[in-house]
Amino acid sequence: MPAEPRNPFTARAAAVGCLLLNAFVWGVSWWPFRQLNALGLHSLWATGFAFGLSTLLVSLWRPSAWPALLRRPQLLWMVLAAGLTNAAFNWGVMIGEVVRVVLLFYLMPVWSLLLARWLLGEPITGAALGRIALAIGGAAIVLWHPETGLPLPSSLADWLGIVGGASFALVNVLVRRHREAPDEARALAMFVGGFAVATAMAASLAATGAIAAPPAPAWPWIAGNAALALALLGGNFALQYGAARLPAAVTAIVMLSEVVFAALSSVGLGGETLGARTIAGGLLILGATLLASLPAAAPAGATRATGEPR
Repeated sequence: MPAEPRNPFTARAAAVGCLLLNAFVWGVSWWPFRQLNALGLHSLWATGFAFGLSTLLVSLWRPSAWPALLRRPQLLWMVLAAGLTNAAFNWGVMIGEVVRVVLLFYLMPVWSLLLARWLLGEPITGAALGRIALAIGGAAIVLWHPETGLPLPSSLADWLGIVGGASFALVNVLVRRHREAPDEARALAMFVGGFAVATAMAASLAATGAIAAPPAPAWPWIAGNAALALALLGGNFALQYGAARLPAAVTAIVMLSEVVFAALSSVGLGGETLGARTIAGGLLILGATLLASLPAAAPAGATRATGEPR
């Protein structure tokens, strides 16, 4: 964590900088996952190993987090939701169009609104329904292909983006539901989830032959996976630092820069192109997310404004 600046302007700039760092890490994370896949390490294995190392480091740093987590079995749902978030998103951006997957992930306001109604009893207002319509309209534009008719997910990557966003919306709702739990217990639950769920999925798929088993230990993929783990851990710490020092609405707006980083990196490094339909639909989805972050709508919003790891 950076030292606390004394000057208010410097402090705010440091907080914004930390949020941008986290957005950058996740916006370009698709590239190292694809590089590791080229070395024979599927993104599910890479995610499991990365979060396993992160869990180990967090455990050494805050050993008291384990008793706090184990005393609260209800946090198991957060473990599962956080794990599915990371497994789905990282797999999706490895095999699909990066911007498309990220935009479908950002349908979170839709899922958050429904989950908050179900689990927290929060009302669904007319403004919230408007945001849902905006987001679904944007998704329809992104997904629409003249030759396939209805604008429905057409690939595994599409479904992974949607599932990842829905799972992260559940994480945000569970954070509010269990806000009395210590921060370190919730954070550890998310790191453990990233390790346990991705590893379990990878082992199950490898047993059926759907994906390959991890390659034999070799310096390139071990070093690459360790570097990725440290980057994700650093990004999460940066998020917690920035989100704790800025209004939630500001945090949400800054975090939308992840889409920009994903778009620029996918064009520059992945050779992807951004069509007019993707841009138009993306603007509607991001508009719905932005509206969900405004103070009046914050309870139903779904952004990474909780200060918790993804």
